[in-house]
Amino acid sequence: MKFSINKTELQNALSTVQKGVSTRSTLPVLSGILLDVQADKVVLQSTDLELSIQYSVDALIEEEGKTVVPGKLFTDIIKNLPDAAIHIQAGEGEAKITCDNSSFSVHTLNYEDFPGFPNVQTSQSLSIQFNQFASMVKKVSKVVSRDESRAILTGVLITFDEGKLRMVATDSYRLALTELDMEDTVADDFQCVIAGNFLNEIAGLSSSNEMVTIALAENQIVVNYQNVVFINRRIEGNYPNYKQLIPDEYNTRATIDLSELVSSVKRASLLSSSTAPMKFDLNIASQTMQITVTSPDVGSVQETIVCEIKGEDTEIAFNSAYVIDGLTAVKGDKVYLEVQSALKPGIFRALTPENFLYLIMPVRI
Repeated sequence: MKFSINKTELQNALSTVQKGVSTRSTLPVLSGILLDVQADKVVLQSTDLELSIQYSVDALIEEEGKTVVPGKLFTDIIKNLPDAAIHIQAGEGEAKITCDNSSFSVHTLNYEDFPGFPNVQTSQSLSIQFNQFASMVKKVSKVVSRDESRAILTGVLITFDEGKLRMVATDSYRLALTELDMEDTVADDFQCVIAGNFLNEIAGLSSSNEMVTIALAENQIVVNYQNVVFINRRIEGNYPNYKQLIPDEYNTRATIDLSELVSSVKRASLLSSSTAPMKFDLNIASQTMQITVTSPDVGSVQETIVCEIKGEDTEIAFNSAYVIDGLTAVKGDKVYLEVQSALKPGIFRALTPENFLYLIMPVRI
């Protein structure tokens, strides 16, 4: 095989495909990237037997063929080459990489030992503009659990129902939910749980208004975007009934300027810790919300925000890191804080330009 390719295009392809390279497998070939040189393009593939990635990139082909290059080394070499055309030629057990005045020779692996790219028959699919998809993922992905003993909570529940695409994530201490109206989309009873880290990888791809398609097979997810195909396993199991966690009503609701609230929370969090939660005191008479943190070993801080409050005077306390995670996901000018009591979950809610809800379990005051 022999071909020439633009450095930037090859580097972009490798940065994506590298995510599927295995770092712990006992099969050496899985630490590599398959280069399949075809008539007018190079198809790069990687797999760790759970996640498989295929990326097609245009190139000037002189000779077709296949080889498997060591994934990390090959990626590092390409990244450090000059910004010029790269020439790659592979033969018996080695690949030669030439660019400008640099020349490398690396040992290759047998492409016949590399697993074939999965041929998955999908039953349902849903397409969404990539930038909208990525925005939704970033709003909920921070909330997925890191506890592998409850695998279902390490994923994001994605559903499409009655013209709304919905993403939900929870780690039992907080819950994030975002919705998007997609009334023109046809995808009846679309529902799956996808690993949060996998969704983050996809959301981190180059932004565009092109469509990303998510297709479901019996136990796998197939994602197509631009010239990349991802195949990953679905997380099996029943997702918790999150709807019963969201209160139908509130006793107190504050309408707050988002940027002012974020600034106050970040300042107050400087003194916060796991033993010093952040307290929100909503006062109807003064139409103010006081944010306080008292740390016995460090000191105390108090922030006062003028806002519109309806309902009853109330106090509630949260883990400050959870509050910051939720507020940084909100877009727009205003955010609402809805509280039932000091012992029931509080909700930060944004209605425009999106429908976003962030529920946090309270900390005892």
